[in-house]
Amino acid sequence: MTKRPTPFSLILAMPLLVWQLVFFLFPLLFLVAISFWTVRNFQMTPDLNFGNWERVLTRGVFWDAYFRTFLLATAAAAITSIIAFPASYAISFKMSETAKRWMVFILIIPFFTSYLVRVYSLQVFLSDAGIVNAALGFLGLGPFSMLNNTFGVLAGMVTLTLPLVILLQTFSLNFVNRDLIEAAHNLRCGRLRTVFAVIVPSAKVGLVIAALFAFILSFGDFVSPLYLGGGNPPTLSIMITDFTKSGQQWPRAAVVAIMMIVTLLTVAFAAVSYAYRERGKQDGQ
Repeated sequence: MTKRPTPFSLILAMPLLVWQLVFFLFPLLFLVAISFWTVRNFQMTPDLNFGNWERVLTRGVFWDAYFRTFLLATAAAAITSIIAFPASYAISFKMSETAKRWMVFILIIPFFTSYLVRVYSLQVFLSDAGIVNAALGFLGLGPFSMLNNTFGVLAGMVTLTLPLVILLQTFSLNFVNRDLIEAAHNLRCGRLRTVFAVIVPSAKVGLVIAALFAFILSFGDFVSPLYLGGGNPPTLSIMITDFTKSGQQWPRAAVVAIMMIVTLLTVAFAAVSYAYRERGKQDGQ
């Protein structure tokens, strides 16, 4: 039987509710409102004009940027998740408790510095005369162009999301029932098969959430596409800045931002529903 919330629990939940209303719902409603406003003489005028939506959504350049951004974020989430899993597995299953705490601390350190600073440092590594090409030159390889292209953008997005994805995956793997792993070994299940048949399904919720965070951060990333990808062809975040700089078209920028928010909410609900639905099926077996 489901218990009704007590007045005390409702009071404790009020700060979170107020926070969501003030910093998410109200700004979102204002964003929707200004998407219908009109810009005259570089000034916004309250209006009910659907021209902004028509102008943005009927342009091929918007949909090119939309699908480019979506594919880049999807690729970054997949690459980051694949790279992060061996590290997360090693931290969770191979290290002592003391080593785990140190690794968690090391993974948090990148968040002490600005992401923009990390991207600038990547330029030193990835430029034609940078550290990576210099090292490849000793092997008789290169130079390879790693900036102002898709590779540079993905490198920046992976740099942004990798520490967070490793942390989330590690926390998820820590809750995997070790008895299931031991049972698999007793049934002569190999290590690799145990990983994919026992560990990954048991930690599926955490793995999906980690990939979701990587997608969300990558989808809205502005720094990597601009400084590592050259800004051309544009992503949605760059398109927003282009609209605001071109005639102060904040309403059209609001249309792009709303499309991004709708996409992120759709992907988030789909990913969470998939993760917990599969978990419910497993619990019911």
